Amino acid sequence: MKYHAFTLRLLLLAAAPLLTDCSTPATKTVAKPTTEAAVKGKARAADKTAKGDDEEVDEYATASDISDPLEKLNRGTFWVNDQLYTFLLRPISKGYELILPRPVRQGIDNAFENVKYPVRFVNCTLQGKFKRAGQETGKFVVNTLGGVVGIFRPAENIPALASLPDEDTAQTLGTWGIPNGPYLVLPLLGPSSVRDTVGLAGDYALNPVNWPYLYWFGNRSKHDWTIVPPLSNTLRSIPGQLDKYDTITKDAVDPYLSARSSYSQSRAEAIKK
Repeated sequence: MKYHAFTLRLLLLAAAPLLTDCSTPATKTVAKPTTEAAVKGKARAADKTAKGDDEEVDEYATASDISDPLEKLNRGTFWVNDQLYTFLLRPISKGYELILPRPVRQGIDNAFENVKYPVRFVNCTLQGKFKRAGQETGKFVVNTLGGVVGIFRPAENIPALASLPDEDTAQTLGTWGIPNGPYLVLPLLGPSSVRDTVGLAGDYALNPVNWPYLYWFGNRSKHDWTIVPPLSNTLRSIPGQLDKYDTITKDAVDPYLSARSSYSQSRAEAIKK
């Protein structure tokens, strides 16, 4: 029994970064490719008479500037992830949405995002964005004290604190000039790169939600409760992550290339902010 509980805990820990918004890749709001190349790719899919599928792939590929030497492996992982999203995560997501009304879910999301303050503050500081680090501190204090530990977001009514761009470890590495490296599709986590995969570890360690689990991991039998915060964080994130995935892939000629292009564009834009 203890063995099965420990195995389940490891699986949940492995899945947590996907749904804890530690990264971004899968957790940021991303627009579908709108480049002329992508539009032409769709048009040619409707009339496959003389140019064939290969040109569609080439057109889509021009919309992404990230190298993909492991495309065959990545496509396999992408397919597996799609099946997991469809047959595992979607039923969980529907159940969560059915049990909790939207205002309650929004309050839970707000609280978990508020707790991620160390991720944003540390990375703002490491990038030399000291003013923004101060704004993040002010936002955290206002939402914690005035918003009932972050369930509500009164800081959004203060112009200087509203709508601050997210910061994460991968953005910090990019700001320091560290390149993406090869594109990777991680099991469950989805689109990433070598640089952003390293960033995931930094975000996970900086997120206070994970601290009890990391601290007590060596003494599992006495501290089973430590899985509750990261598990709750994972559960609350599923609906939003699936909505973003659907937005990117729903009507795409090639969902894999659409996801890759959107990921590359969104990460490049995030580093510039």
